[in-house]
Amino acid sequence: CGCKGIRSCLLCEGPAQAAPPPQGEENFTYCPATGLAKGNERSEFAGWAFPFPGVFLTGEFISEDEESEIVELMDRDDWKPSQSGRKKQDYGPKVNFKKQRLKAGSFTGLPSFSEKIVAQMKACSVLGGFLPVEQCNLDYMPERGSAIDPHFDDWWLWGERLVSLNLLSKTVLSMSCDSEDSIQLFPTFSKENGELSPPGSFTQTSACKNSGEEGIGCILSPRLVPSKEVTVAIHLPRRSLVVLYGDARYKWKHAIYRKHIEHRRICVTFRELSAEFSTGGRHEELGKELLEIALSFQGRPV
Repeated sequence: CGCKGIRSCLLCEGPAQAAPPPQGEENFTYCPATGLAKGNERSEFAGWAFPFPGVFLTGEFISEDEESEIVELMDRDDWKPSQSGRKKQDYGPKVNFKKQRLKAGSFTGLPSFSEKIVAQMKACSVLGGFLPVEQCNLDYMPERGSAIDPHFDDWWLWGERLVSLNLLSKTVLSMSCDSEDSIQLFPTFSKENGELSPPGSFTQTSACKNSGEEGIGCILSPRLVPSKEVTVAIHLPRRSLVVLYGDARYKWKHAIYRKHIEHRRICVTFRELSAEFSTGGRHEELGKELLEIALSFQGRPV
């Protein structure tokens, strides 16, 4: 396997492994229709919610036939062992993030099959002007105990929007926050059609407090909880496209836990350049060179 340091998978843990690595328990679920993170029914946050900005999720981004063709083309190339039971194919420059150094190296561009995917992204309002300079394919298998620990993607080289296409099986993207600040929750009142009520004024009246009434006519006060106690599940259907930006990119770490890999899953992630490598940035010329290579769509895995 390709595990190093504290990372592990089922291949290197062996039969003597007493317990798998920690797997966070999500207590909120993201609702794409409202943009809210809603407290799970069996958690202490049932009936509470908060706005969760910075996520764009669209289902059936590609067809079943397109998915089959893409995976068949990927499998013609070698998959390299990676950390935590994953395998990978990289299309991008050679980067040392710790020393903040990079060079084109053997990068020959994004693969030909991605040209159509990138063209389809233009229909997404949140992806205006998105120019991918790197593509990473990750292969997850339950037999290997594949996962990826909570992390931020680099922001020295990579820009704000992280775009991922979820292939072959559904999964859950688990969002967690190490910040010392708090999140303000508001109560939700389910309507007959199942929609969540939007945030508003939640000052509980003294009459409600004294009478002990609840429900309609009695509005609860907001509730503050430490950010560290909150984990949000973003359910990713098969063939869906998800974009993380803003707070979901820079404030919340993302992870895929072992328990959420039920079948083979391939994640195709596209990244754009940061401001430092874009027009007007310190490394604008290098950025232009990398984009020209990337968007030739003639690449093989590096």
